[in-house]
Formats: sequence, C-alpha cells, structure tokens
Amino acid sequence: MKHATLYKTLVLLTMMTASACKKVINVDLNSVVPQIVIEGEVTNDATSFFVRISKTVDFSASNSFPPVTGAKVRLTDTTNGVTDLLVEVNPGLYQSIEVGGVPHHTYALDVVADGKEYTAYSTMPAQVRLDSITFAKNIGFDNKMEINAVAGFQDPVGLGNYYQFIETVNHRVIPDIFVFEDRLSDGKFIQYPLYNDSAYLQPGDTLTLTMNCIDKNIYNYFFQLMNVAGSNNFQSATPANPTSNISNGALGYFSAHTTQSASIIVY
Repeated sequence: MKHATLYKTLVLLTMMTASACKKVINVDLNSVVPQIVIEGEVTNDATSFFVRISKTVDFSASNSFPPVTGAKVRLTDTTNGVTDLLVEVNPGLYQSIEVGGVPHHTYALDVVADGKEYTAYSTMPAQVRLDSITFAKNIGFDNKMEINAVAGFQDPVGLGNYYQFIETVNHRVIPDIFVFEDRLSDGKFIQYPLYNDSAYLQPGDTLTLTMNCIDKNIYNYFFQLMNVAGSNNFQSATPANPTSNISNGALGYFSAHTTQSASIIVY
C-alpha cells in the first residue's frame, strides 16, 4: 500500500501554498490531527484479499504509519449477497478468504474503527486483454537512449473504460502513476506509452507490466494523486489529498478491478 506516505506531504504542501502570499509563515507542523487511511482491493485473480488500515502521523514523526488494530472489517459482494468478515492476520492488515472477485459485480467494504464507521463501494469492470508490450526509444537531452514501455490493448466500444498500469523492473515497483481513460479513443486499438520520469528502462531489464481495469472513482483518485505527486510531468497548482471513495473522511481507496500481468525482457 504505497500511497500512504504521500498524505503528510500533501497536507504540508497545501498549507504552504495557502500561505504563500504572506510575508511571515507560521506553520505548526505538530498539530496535524491523525487521519485514518484505508486501502483495499478486490481482484479477479485471487481468492484472498487484503485491507490495510493505518493512521497518518505528525510531520516531525518518522515515515512509520501506525496500524489500526481491532477494527471490524466486512467485505460484501452485493450482487450475490456473499459476505465475509475479515481476519486481522497482522497488525492493521485484514484478510478475506470467502469473497471471490467477479467482473460486473459490485463490492461493499464496511470498516468500524475507533468508534467510527466507514463504507465504500466499487464495481469491477469487464476485463480488457493486455495484447502486447513494445518499447519506444528516443535520444534524450543528455544524448542517452531513453526507453519507455508501450502497452497495447483493444478498447471495447462504448465510453467509460478506465485503466491503471503498474511497472515492475527487476522486481522493483516503479512509483510513477499511469492511468488512462477512453474518452478520446473509444473502440480503438490503444498503444499507450508509459513515460517513466524516475528511471528509464535499460536493455536486459526484466519488465513486468500490470494492467488493471478500474472503475471511474478509482481512475479519478489516481489521476488526482498523479497531479498532486507531480508524476509523469503533471503538477497540481494547489496540492490536496485525492478524493477518496471511502465515506466519513477516510483517506485511501477501495478498488474492485480486473488485473493482468505480463513480463518481458527489455530490448
């Protein structure tokens, strides 16, 4: 659950932006009220699913987010009525083993923690096949070869398809955020370049590319997160936490999505 460390940075950036027009900036970095962070996913390729619950920390604290233990976490397939009460297998990490992910089904997440209740819903889209992985090459400003992966897939006819891509290079997950919607490319064969601004691919690297078909709320969440984080040359003018699909002011997200991964040697 790699996005939790972003939240205290976002709050600081927001406070600094709002105060930029003043001659004197007084910021109490230790006064941030901890917020709950809930991160959970249901996919079509696993029989067990995890939900991680933690809290944000003050700016002076380390990047160790305390887990929320003793929560009641329930996952429900609202389409067929199957419900599972998750078990806390590690502090703050809750596991489901009964609810299997099925495309077109809607899932509900209910969490009761510290006397508050949080709910979220996500509908799993139909799966779109990742057809190919190719590479785009060009010479950069430093006269070095830049290699970026290109995901090829056939977008189905009909607007409202949203995609997320995750790169893993030599077993290391690349932190850049890649999301795509078909608003301008409906029904076409898409060749989507993954411009990696943190570490270019090198010949001989092992690349694993994961393509998730996500719902609109999750697309909006990661698109906003990409803007705020400045990933892929995007930068928000007024940083703020991305809009969560979880109720009652929780940070994080709950996503039901299909997923497919393929590996290739970079050439």
